[in-house]
Amino acid sequence: MKREYILTLFVLFAITLRVVPHPPNFAPITALALFSGATFRNKYIGMIIPLIAMVISDIFLGFYTISYWVYGAFILINLLGQYKKKVTAFTLVVSSILFFIVSNFGVWILGYPKTVEGFVTCYILAIPFLGYALVGDLFFGLVFKNSFNFIEKKWLTTTYSKI
Repeated sequence: MKREYILTLFVLFAITLRVVPHPPNFAPITALALFSGATFRNKYIGMIIPLIAMVISDIFLGFYTISYWVYGAFILINLLGQYKKKVTAFTLVVSSILFFIVSNFGVWILGYPKTVEGFVTCYILAIPFLGYALVGDLFFGLVFKNSFNFIEKKWLTTTYSKI
C-alpha cells in the first residue's frame, strides 16, 4: 500500500465526517490541517489537502460569509504543523484555540457591532463551540496520528521518503 493512498483515504474520511450530521465544530478538518502540515514533506501538498477537503465538503454544505476566515485559520494551523512537525495534545489544543480566535474574529467583523461589547459578546457566545472543537480536534487528531503511525509501521515500507 502506498503512503499517498493512505493519506488520500484520510482526506476522504475527513470530508465524509464533515458532511454527515455531527455536533457543531466536532469535525476532523482542524486535525487534518495540523496532521497534513506535520506529516507531508511536500509542504505545498500538505497545505492544500485540508483546503481541498473544505472546498469539497463546502460544495455539499454550502459556502458561507466567514469562509475566508475559516480557510485562513486552517492555513495557520497547517503552518503550526509544519513548524512543530508533530501532532500532540498540545498542538491540537493550540490549533483549536487558533481556529476559535481567527474564525470568531471573522464572525465579529461580519456580524457584530464593531465595539468592545460586540467583540466580547461574539467570543462569549462562541465558547460552547470551542468545547466541541477541543474534543473533536483531540479525538480526530489522535485518530489520524495513531492510525497513520500504525499503518505506516505495519504496511508501508520505509524505503522511500515521505510525500
